[in-house]
Amino acid sequence: MNTVIFRTLAPMIVAIMLVFSVYVCLRGHNEPGGGFIGGLIAAAAIGVFGMASGVATVRKALRVDPMAIAGFGVVMAGASGLMSLFIDAPFMTSIWLYLDIGESVVPLSTPLFFDLGVYCVVFGTLSAIALSLESDREEDI
Repeated sequence: MNTVIFRTLAPMIVAIMLVFSVYVCLRGHNEPGGGFIGGLIAAAAIGVFGMASGVATVRKALRVDPMAIAGFGVVMAGASGLMSLFIDAPFMTSIWLYLDIGESVVPLSTPLFFDLGVYCVVFGTLSAIALSLESDREEDI
């Protein structure tokens, strides 16, 4: 699929998909969504970008190997679970920190960092698979 219309619209579609994936990930511990679904949407965006622009362009745009992103996500998710050991609580117990910023309060929590880790794992793994499959397809053409 290498039409002019698709190549022209793909960057806009990818940008919208990436913003929506972050939104879904960040609202996940309060409403439906989370790191897994957000990572799926982001990986689908990378797949669309790969079909429109080619694997080399996507790898250059990512700047980091997708499997390195997945590895970082595993470390981040594991570390969020280990944080509860510092307060003598069972593994994966939620810890909340409320930051006063101006006139609002921003809650930070270990479930948020766990969701971000899962997001990175799913995004990195599925992006690596999609780019590998797309590069195989390019070699066949």
